[in-house]
Amino acid sequence: MEEEEAEIYDGVRAQFPLTFGKQSKSQTPLEQIHNTTIRKAPPTSAANAETQSSLSSSSKAWLDSLRPTPKSSSNPTPSLGPPPPRPTGSNSFVAHVSIGPPRPQARGVDDDDDGEVMVGPPRPPPGLAAANDEEEDGVMIGPLRPPEPADSDEEDFLYRIPTSNEIVLGGHSKVVSALAVDHTGSRVLSGSYDYTVRMYDFQGMNSRLQSFRQLEPFEGHQVRNLSWSPSADRFLCVTGSAQAKIFDRDGLTLGEFVKGDMYIRDLKNTKGHISGLTCGEWHPQAKETILTSSEDGSLRIWDVNDFKSQKQVIKPKLARPGRVPVTTCAWDREGKRVAGGIGDGSIQIWSLKPGWGSRPDVFVEKGHSDDITCLKFSSDGQILLSRSSDCSLKVWDLRQMKEALKVFENLPNNYAQTNIAFSPDEQLFLTGTSFERESKTGGVLCFYNRAKLELVSRVGISLTSSVVQCAWHPKLNQIFATAGDKSQGGTHVLYDPTLSERGALVCVASAPRKKSLDDFEVQPVIHNPHALPLFRDQPSRKRQREKTLKDPLKSHKPELPMTGPGFGGRVGASKGSLLTQYLLKQGGMIKETWMEEDPREAILKYADAAEKDPKYIAPAYAQTQPDPVFAKSDSEDEEK
Repeated sequence: MEEEEAEIYDGVRAQFPLTFGKQSKSQTPLEQIHNTTIRKAPPTSAANAETQSSLSSSSKAWLDSLRPTPKSSSNPTPSLGPPPPRPTGSNSFVAHVSIGPPRPQARGVDDDDDGEVMVGPPRPPPGLAAANDEEEDGVMIGPLRPPEPADSDEEDFLYRIPTSNEIVLGGHSKVVSALAVDHTGSRVLSGSYDYTVRMYDFQGMNSRLQSFRQLEPFEGHQVRNLSWSPSADRFLCVTGSAQAKIFDRDGLTLGEFVKGDMYIRDLKNTKGHISGLTCGEWHPQAKETILTSSEDGSLRIWDVNDFKSQKQVIKPKLARPGRVPVTTCAWDREGKRVAGGIGDGSIQIWSLKPGWGSRPDVFVEKGHSDDITCLKFSSDGQILLSRSSDCSLKVWDLRQMKEALKVFENLPNNYAQTNIAFSPDEQLFLTGTSFERESKTGGVLCFYNRAKLELVSRVGISLTSSVVQCAWHPKLNQIFATAGDKSQGGTHVLYDPTLSERGALVCVASAPRKKSLDDFEVQPVIHNPHALPLFRDQPSRKRQREKTLKDPLKSHKPELPMTGPGFGGRVGASKGSLLTQYLLKQGGMIKETWMEEDPREAILKYADAAEKDPKYIAPAYAQTQPDPVFAKSDSEDEEK
């Protein structure tokens, strides 16, 4: 029975070509594509730098083998990938380090053995590590043994910052000051000081990394902030004007908030902001509520369905009466509290509750010595981060706001939109620095540990540009950082092919379509006979011009000279160009003797007659006319 089925299959298969059903191989392998986006200068971890220098060469080789690499063969050769698995479960340990979520922190299992159950592979004896350091140049037999676990190594594997590869979403002509990535991670918005907003779609973008739409929200005003709605169907655009705009997902304008009356002194009586906006953010949960701050010294809560008036006006607490600009604003995770950074350096927090007013619940009078550029709540509502133009980043405990928990100094900040971002698990927080001529580092991303409040890593983004906005997307596991200067700007996307998902991986792998010789695009011709005379196409007058050129009278074409004896009543040039000349020459009345005469003698033969019998001009000057003196020929002068 099986032989009959095989014969039937062979007979049917013979009717089709050999290539039928076979998939064509990809031209460029995926690994080669990602190799082109590898960062040239990998980031160095501050916590890992000291421990790496103290390890031996075999330990460093073992650490390098733990990096995600293709599966090695069964041959235990150290130079061809990681060591083979051990029967004690070391294979599971390696897989856990290289793939999957970060492992939890150890709770004293490695420090003291009190009879507790050990989870994972057994650590090597303490004497082996010292012997390994002494015999660094010796020949090692067998697979590499793991080194002693160090806290810094565990932290480095625990953080797992995806910075191995990098792409740049360009297109802007100035620094990129605003960034927004939707919750699904498919679309990216970037706003710049060149007054435009560019929209990128990872699913529809190829390796050219071009935006599919460009907007200019408000002519002549810089883009200062962008924020997606919770459902990612609309986004808020805040510019330097006094009116914020709402756009849909495709970039079409849905509405513009009203501008207030600048001649009304009390800001609570105005319908909107009266000065340029500084920041704006969508409510984290409510789809119809947004928050904006302005240079007029107020924060306003708006309803997206009503563009004519705001819902609530918040006036910050001031030491002296006047108008101090509000430089930034932020919601907490649940949308129950609002934070504002005031131009005098104070930080104020309001709780949204029934009957609440403009009096802040938390007031830090001297939070910073300069303008505050960003405020960020943690998801658990215990930590508040603040970034300022005084080159510092401060960590605040919301339960005790009298003093900051930690102050990080020497972080240059020259832009009013420099922000802070948390990692997906909020173990880290990061911020960017501005470029300064005195320093040699350029724009850098700084990563800090939230629990230990210390610097973890510094990632260089650009040597000549400043890093303004940053974000770490939880679903994509990719880091976005905007940079630029006065002449160019772009969004840098950092990712790791083994840790990240979708996003940059999708667009880098899709190559642009190659143009074919058979491509042909017809240029459309639109005929509109009923258009107004101003917009009507001018009729073609080519035939009329050709007819006019052929007509000698209309074209005013001169007559060409006749050659030869002449014809058609015209006399040739050899006999004279006019009929009268021709007749006089034939009759002997005109004799052409001028070619044989001397012109001087022809004139002087009339001198005696003019002197004796003057007719016209000479009588009027008879008394005053000087005697003409003619030069006499001198043979000596002529010889000279």
